[in-house]
Amino acid sequence: MPALMSTTDRRVSRAALGWNMQRLSTLVVVTLCVVGCGGSAEPAGAGSDAGADLPAASDPTGPTVPVSVTAAALLAKVKECKRKVSNSPYASDVGRVSNIDVCSLTGAVFWKSDLDVDCDGKMTAVCSRSTDPSFQSQTAGTDSKGSPLDASVVPFIVVPGVSSKWNYKDAEIAMGSVVAAVYKGKVAFGIVGDVGPTAIVGEASYAMAARLGINPNPKTGGTSEEVAYIVFTGPSAKVKKLENTAEAATLGGALASRLLREE
Repeated sequence: MPALMSTTDRRVSRAALGWNMQRLSTLVVVTLCVVGCGGSAEPAGAGSDAGADLPAASDPTGPTVPVSVTAAALLAKVKECKRKVSNSPYASDVGRVSNIDVCSLTGAVFWKSDLDVDCDGKMTAVCSRSTDPSFQSQTAGTDSKGSPLDASVVPFIVVPGVSSKWNYKDAEIAMGSVVAAVYKGKVAFGIVGDVGPTAIVGEASYAMAARLGINPNPKTGGTSEEVAYIVFTGPSAKVKKLENTAEAATLGGALASRLLREE
């Protein structure tokens, strides 16, 4: 994005203060609610009215996923970093220890970090200069009309900018590459939608935070607890339209299922 600097500014300023989809196929009969139909623990730092000071974003719960694709199964897959692809580690925020590696899997890369809320892109009731002092009206990824993404609707994550640490392009990752984010028993599918600082990881859109059950408020939300970010690689792992959340979820479910079958 002309927006590499804007996301960097977001990080620095915050450090200074604080998907109905169709069934995947007739072969998949049983589905699992992404948000965890049995309920889950409330995100740390978020009360029962977390984000209540902002209007509700559309479809906060997201889609359904194949029953075989569980948070536990994906977390087991990324438990250890057996193959590092980053040349040196990243930090979760400005001033924090750099101890986060980007690791390789068959057909994917992953890292584990916190989650800061990215509200950049299209101005909406929940993402604007009035709700987010560091709001910027641009995203590196754009929709099919060439407009910035709507962070309140499109679940996306931010990849670190190209540097000597790591070049996401070398891993065949692009804007629109499908991702799976995992947090406290929840799995949410989305895309890569923005580029951030060159030394920091751990940022995702308002919509992604909401789907994970994390307070999406750009001022007071996010979480310092661990979120696993799994990015699927290669041209076949990219959606045709970045705003098509149904396509991202369908493709994400298929790619995640394939990943879990890999030895």
